[in-house]
This record gives sequence, structure tokens and C-alpha cells, in this order.
Amino acid sequence: MHHSYLVIFIGSIIFVMAGMIKGVLGMGLPTFAIGMLSLIIAPVESAGMLVIPSLLTNIWQLFAGPHFGGLTKRFATLLVGICLGTPLGVAFMTSGATNIANIVLGCVLACYGLYGLSDAHFVIKPKTEKWASPLVGFLTGAIMGATGISVIPAAPYFAAIGLKKDDLIQTLGLSFTISSLALAIGLFVTGQFQLTVATSSLFALIPAFAGMYLGQSVRHKISQQVFKKCFLGGLVVLGSYMVINTILQHH
Repeated sequence: MHHSYLVIFIGSIIFVMAGMIKGVLGMGLPTFAIGMLSLIIAPVESAGMLVIPSLLTNIWQLFAGPHFGGLTKRFATLLVGICLGTPLGVAFMTSGATNIANIVLGCVLACYGLYGLSDAHFVIKPKTEKWASPLVGFLTGAIMGATGISVIPAAPYFAAIGLKKDDLIQTLGLSFTISSLALAIGLFVTGQFQLTVATSSLFALIPAFAGMYLGQSVRHKISQQVFKKCFLGGLVVLGSYMVINTILQHH
């Protein structure tokens, strides 16, 4: 029943929508897709299905921007931090205590989005980047390993240091690519990553790419201000959705 035509059809629509969200905001594909897919298939299966679409859409996002070299150099310590934090998170995920983590994460995301929309400015000075970047990377890796979500605290951090629209999207792509690779390796090493599920995730690539292409063309048409509101609003929706979805699944 799992791989009936209906499931494939619904799954394709979910991936087009998830791809569009990612195309506009630069994030949200795994959160949205895992939440929606787990309504029709097992959560472990939906997480596995996401590995390839997630990784490849992140790589596309990373190379679509103008400043690959400069951004990689600037955030090198953050990327190392992600790689160090992820194995810890994976150990936590395999211990099965991820519900509380998901709820806390969702609340933090939603609160940060609301804070940003209130026009309050949370700014991190360039000189604090030296120590803040590796710390943010480590925390992002640990949270990613535990929950599969790599938005916190990386996304608010990139916004707080004042990255402009295209640099923000490209830096998120860079951070998410490293996170996806670190998570895939972590899952593979602990025996949680099944190749059969990964192959079925190849079929999700076409709708995910189609959605992302549509989303990107929308993003190019909107101003920095509108983009910022969409980005922060997206965090509120994403966070609320994570909290509600986690609570509903365990009742």
C-alpha cells in the first residue's frame, strides 16, 4: 500500500510545495516535507526519503549565489563546528528522546520569527563572529543530528550578522549542505541509513527541483524588505508547525 500510486501522487505534490518554500526562503524543505509525509508513511521512512532531495537542493542553492569562495572562507569555523556537533546529536536521536527537542526547537523558531517581525533589531557585531561562528556551528550540528532540522541557531545568526538576501540564501545553502552530509554519514555509521529508502528518494528529486525553481523565480521578483518579512514569517509558521505536529503525533 505504501508505494501505491496515490502515495506517489500525494508525495509529489508535497515535494513541489516543499521545494517552492525552499526556493523562496532558502529553507523549510525537510521540516515541511517530513511533517506532511509522516501523515502517509512512517517518519523514519520519510526522513530517509529526504536525504537526497535535501542534499541536492542545498548544493543547488549553494552554487546559485554569487559569493561561494568568500562565504566559505568567512564561515569555515562554523562549518567545522557543524561536523563536530552532528555525531553528538545523532547519538541523541538514536536514543529516541527527540519529541521534547522538537517542541523546544519549534518554540524557539516561532519566537525568533515573531521577535524579528516586531521590528526589534537583534544585531551581532562583526568582531564577535570569531568565537560566535564555531559555537553556532556546533549547536546547529548537535540540533541537526538530534532532530533532522538544521535551521537553529544558524538561520537567525546569519540574519543577525546582517547578510543580504542572496548572501543569506547562499550561506544557508552552504550550512545545510555540510549539515546534510554530516547527518547522512552519522546515520550511515550508526546503521540508521537504509539504501533502499535513499533510492526511493531519487523519485522525489523532480518535484522538489520543480518547486524550488518556481520559488526562486518568485524570490528574484521581491524586494529585500518583503523577503525579510517572508523569511521571518516562515520561521513562525515552521516553528508552530513543528510544535503542533510533534504534540499531535504523540497523543
